[in-house]
Amino acid sequence: MTLNLVCECKPAFPFHYRELAKKVIRTALEEEHFPFEAEVSLTLVDNTRIHEINKETRGIDSPTDVLSFPMLEYPAPADFSDLSEDPFCDRNPDTGEILLGDIVLSLEKVSEQAQEYGHSEKREYAFLITHSMLHLMGYDHMVPEEASVMEEHQNRILDILHIQR
Repeated sequence: MTLNLVCECKPAFPFHYRELAKKVIRTALEEEHFPFEAEVSLTLVDNTRIHEINKETRGIDSPTDVLSFPMLEYPAPADFSDLSEDPFCDRNPDTGEILLGDIVLSLEKVSEQAQEYGHSEKREYAFLITHSMLHLMGYDHMVPEEASVMEEHQNRILDILHIQR
């Protein structure tokens, strides 16, 4: 697994944010049984930048906590059966890893939401990356049934990592 990490602003977390991101991404891939080596891009930004991206890509004129940009489509969440035969499945030509997608995360929102929800920045950071990874693997939360499934998977991954509220 390759993590391409870009920091548009300097994180001031009391934990190793790069190592935690790798651990969360790797655990999400393992728990969802992603059958290939994957490459994920994670960009850490401030609220101003994520606001701009949110407005450009989703037409929503406000900052958000995390944005997910999947590179793949699946028949169902975590159904990777078509990937080996998919001619449109982009791979890194140097590594052969499947380009899973991009995550854009607001560091300011991590701090704000950790305080709002009464847990650590580490927990919020890990949660948002987990949430986004599930989006990159086809999960969504637009209807209650989907949201319930996605929440269950998020909780399982965070429990494995021993990161609780």
